[in-house]
Amino acid sequence: MLLEVRDLHVEFRTRDGVANAVNGVTYSVDEGETLAVLGESGSGKSVTAQAVMGILDTPPGKITAGEILFRGQDLLKFKEEERRKVRGAQMAMIFQDALSSLNPVLSVGAQLGEMFTVHRGMSRKDAKAKAVELMDRVRIPGAASRVGDYPHQFSGGMRQRIMIAMALALEPALIIADEPTTALDVTVQAQVMDLLAELQRELDMGLILITHDLGVVADVADRIAVMYAGRIVESAQVHDIYKAPAHPYTKGLLESIPRLDQKGKELYAIKGLPPNLLHIPPGCAFNPRCPMAQDVCRTDVPPLYEVTGAGPDRRSACHFWRECLDG
Repeated sequence: MLLEVRDLHVEFRTRDGVANAVNGVTYSVDEGETLAVLGESGSGKSVTAQAVMGILDTPPGKITAGEILFRGQDLLKFKEEERRKVRGAQMAMIFQDALSSLNPVLSVGAQLGEMFTVHRGMSRKDAKAKAVELMDRVRIPGAASRVGDYPHQFSGGMRQRIMIAMALALEPALIIADEPTTALDVTVQAQVMDLLAELQRELDMGLILITHDLGVVADVADRIAVMYAGRIVESAQVHDIYKAPAHPYTKGLLESIPRLDQKGKELYAIKGLPPNLLHIPPGCAFNPRCPMAQDVCRTDVPPLYEVTGAGPDRRSACHFWRECLDG
């Protein structure tokens, strides 16, 4: 297994109290596999990814328990210098806001070339040539003439391609893409996702795709892990989840996707708001918003039950997953 996250807990100590951002997350991804991590804003998707990458803001963030195994080695036991050697070279991250992630006073060629001068010891001339090669690889037109341009001179879609090129520079085994199509129009979204999937297949990389949009992952993901209030509430093969969700939250997310066969009908929305992580409700965190909630949901935290008869390796943190499948 390429990456295994086991029972990860992350908290943030604030003036108002302790926010439990990640509460026992467990997932894995292998070489050549795509895992989509879904959930609303504040569900813990990005915090989990930052913990995996070793870029969590500490303080106020703190990993309080768990393991992050990369090729069998627990990254949480690495010293910072050892962790830095893993970042970029063996695992890399594509951030959601390309404009703020790129340095506005350095050309994109200099930023891409830095990967090779720092990690590979290349000369500036050779690093620049590699930068042009990378820009060509992610299909930026006229790469040789644009390598000296600055981030603001590129469109949003082109900046996102540069971020992908930067992540791929050293051909890492694992890529974490955090909302890589945010703020892009639908056509550009499709182009970016197709490019990412093509490069992943070419390099046989593991890919963790973080998003809140179930429509984005339908054609690219192998498995889906749905997060709510810092926990995985459902995990399954992608087609099994689309066919029959086993958790009311997943069902609500699917029903909120616009569909051509429901033209003119009111779009479904999950009632209420995600919980305050300083005061997560007792029992199932989704119970205040759940149409299926019963007394046990308000008192007992559901484990990740094994879902049988609806696809391989399925889990659901719902006391009534059978009823959810049937309904």
